[in-house]
Amino acid sequence: MAWKIFDKDADRYEAWYATPEGRRVDQAERKLLAWLLQKFPDAESALEIGCGTGHFTALLHQHGLSVVGLDRAPAMLTTLYRLHPDVSAVLGDAHEMPFPDGAFDISVFITTLEFLEHPNIALREAVRVSRSGIIVVVLNKWSVGGISRRWGKQARGCKLKQARDYSLPELAKLVGETASQQLEKTWWTSALFPIGPNELLCPIPIGDVIGLAASLTASNS
Repeated sequence: MAWKIFDKDADRYEAWYATPEGRRVDQAERKLLAWLLQKFPDAESALEIGCGTGHFTALLHQHGLSVVGLDRAPAMLTTLYRLHPDVSAVLGDAHEMPFPDGAFDISVFITTLEFLEHPNIALREAVRVSRSGIIVVVLNKWSVGGISRRWGKQARGCKLKQARDYSLPELAKLVGETASQQLEKTWWTSALFPIGPNELLCPIPIGDVIGLAASLTASNS
């Protein structure tokens, strides 16, 4: 299972953000996440699915949200508890979340969907536990980085070989089919480009990461 790969790398995962490449990625993804969160101005609570060491769980907390992290890898959560003792997290499977319907205002995936065995089931669970909407940040299949992950030097990385990158149409279709009649509206943008400011966002899906926010109507069930 993909989560076991991350469990083995828990100690090195957070350290990567201190590298030059890690800082560049972090700046881009923070800007992207802030833009997506603006689509839910009334949100007070959030679930981060695949929270890992809590890097973005803590950021969601800093944005004023009451946040809970969910991850399948025990070693990742051990690191989270050490680095972010004020952040709540639960050991659990994204395919069968241990939360009641509508437990959170929003659910957030940040480069998690690509590594799940059944992303449609995980998205369906996210819709189930969310009252207002979901946020999904994925690796872009048709970016420079996406091409490198499949055919370039990054293809030799153990974790990246496990990733199932998405194009924008593929992501939009998956979210639309999963949310079904509850889907109200979507917004998207892309970030992380080979050149230019790290915080640049672009409405053309050529950045290395794509972010999509989907607002939901109340379930009729």
